[in-house]
Amino acid sequence: MSATISPLAPKKYPKMPVIEGVRIATAEAGIKYRNRTDLLAMVFDPGTAVAGVFTKSKCPSAPVDYCRQNLSAGKARVLVVNSGTAKAFTGKKGRASTALTGEAAAKAAGCSESEVFLASTGVIGEPLDTNKFSHLLAGLVKDGKPDLWTEAAKAIMTTDTYPKVASQTVKLGDADVTINGIAKGAGMIAPDMATMLSFIATDAPIAAPVLQDLLSRGTAKTFNAVTVDSDTSTSDTLLFFATGKAGSRGAPKISDPKDARLGAFRR
Repeated sequence: MSATISPLAPKKYPKMPVIEGVRIATAEAGIKYRNRTDLLAMVFDPGTAVAGVFTKSKCPSAPVDYCRQNLSAGKARVLVVNSGTAKAFTGKKGRASTALTGEAAAKAAGCSESEVFLASTGVIGEPLDTNKFSHLLAGLVKDGKPDLWTEAAKAIMTTDTYPKVASQTVKLGDADVTINGIAKGAGMIAPDMATMLSFIATDAPIAAPVLQDLLSRGTAKTFNAVTVDSDTSTSDTLLFFATGKAGSRGAPKISDPKDARLGAFRR
C-alpha cells in the first residue's frame, strides 16, 4: 500500500449505516505486512441470500472456484477475506488452503460450509498458510459489530491508498431499505471488473435468483465498463448479500426480477 494518498480520494467519506443482520470484524493476522489489518470476517444472520459475479479469467483463484461452487445454494452465513496473498496460481496447495479456511469459517460461524464465502487479494503464486489466521476466526465471528464498514474496507486494501465505501437508502414498496458496499482495486483494471473485490449488503428481502439478476445486469454497466492497464485479474469477486431484515418494517419480499417495486432499488 502506497504511503501517498491518491488525489482521487474523497475529501469526506459517507456515513455507513448499520445493515440489520450483518456483523463485521477485522484483525491483524500478519499475512504479508505488520501493523495493518489484513483479515475480514462479515457474519450474516440465517436466511441471508447471496449472489455473485466473478472473474472471466481461465485461471481463477482457488477462492473464486470455492465461491462459485457454493453460490448455487443461494445462502450465506459468513464471508472471510484476506489481503496480502491471492491464493492464485498455487495449485493443490491453494485449493487445500482454501478448503481449510472454509472449514474453519464454518466451524466458527456454526454453519454449513456451503454457506461460507471466501476471497483473497494480493501476491499471486505464493501459497498461504491457513494457520496464520484460522485461529482468529472464532473470535472475529463472536466479536463482530454492525458499524465497522470503513474498517472492513481498510482490511481488504492492497495497493489501494484509501478505503472505498458507499451507501444508499432507497424505497422498496413503502419501506426504506439500505444498501452498503465496500471495494478494493487499484491496478489491472480490465477487461472486466477491475481486479476488484467488492462486497455489498442490503436489508431488503430479495430472493437469491432476483438478487443474481440485479447484480449481473448492474455489473455489465459498472464494474465491467472500466479499464486501466488491460490485464485481467484471477481474483475478481463481487458478492451481494440480502439479509431480508427490512421485511419486519414492511418491505415486500421480492421473488420476481420483473417486480415493478424494484424500480428504485434497481437504479
